[in-house]
Amino acid sequence: MSRFSILTLLLALLAGCAGRPNPAPIREASYANKPYPAAPAGQYRIQRGDTLYKIAFEHGLDFRDLAAWNDLADPTRIRGGDLLRLTPPKARVVTAPVASKPSVLTRAIKPEAALPAEPLDDAPPDAWTWPGKGPLLARFGDGLNKGIDLGGKRGIPVQAAASGKVVYAGASLRGYGKLIIIRHGKTLLSAYAHNDRILVAEGQNVVLGQSIAEMGDSDADRVKLHFEIREFGKPVDPLNYLPKLS
Repeated sequence: MSRFSILTLLLALLAGCAGRPNPAPIREASYANKPYPAAPAGQYRIQRGDTLYKIAFEHGLDFRDLAAWNDLADPTRIRGGDLLRLTPPKARVVTAPVASKPSVLTRAIKPEAALPAEPLDDAPPDAWTWPGKGPLLARFGDGLNKGIDLGGKRGIPVQAAASGKVVYAGASLRGYGKLIIIRHGKTLLSAYAHNDRILVAEGQNVVLGQSIAEMGDSDADRVKLHFEIREFGKPVDPLNYLPKLS
């Protein structure tokens, strides 16, 4: 075979290889992008980006109870795909022999509460301010409202109603759009929903009146700020904390 013929054959082989499609991704990589299996009744499957505070907020629970029921020593460390129980475990019953009688004594043992790794200030904030300057559109308890709604224009500042620490900043909670949750001491949380842009990050400390977001209409029918305060995980009337309307 001539040198020219050999060169022609090699070029044809290279052209054939270049036209083949790339190999499929490996099974592990494609599996990593699949959603987690559904959780059984009474439990929650942790999703990517979740925090314990967000999960507790979504289910109307105190994050400390959620940590205790699931033996979590550090509420800031959870893993996607794991299951969390949403109800307290049943009390364990043990039997102990009684020397004077052949019968046994039964008693319930209450599960020990898991304490957060970081110390929390017991005292609630000593000062609150309105999170926005717009008109009051809806009050606590109107229909199924768990907080208050304030009107305004897109992009105006949303302010921290009290000093605290951001424990959630994201958009994975249905019905709240771009949401910020701030922890105040051991018992209180404040929530700011439907934002257009979030200006803070999880783990960040904020002070009273600090701009934390811009008002928007994410997951809402109009531009507004939905604001909640929760005590031990349960919604309470924000007007009991905020300065009186003039």
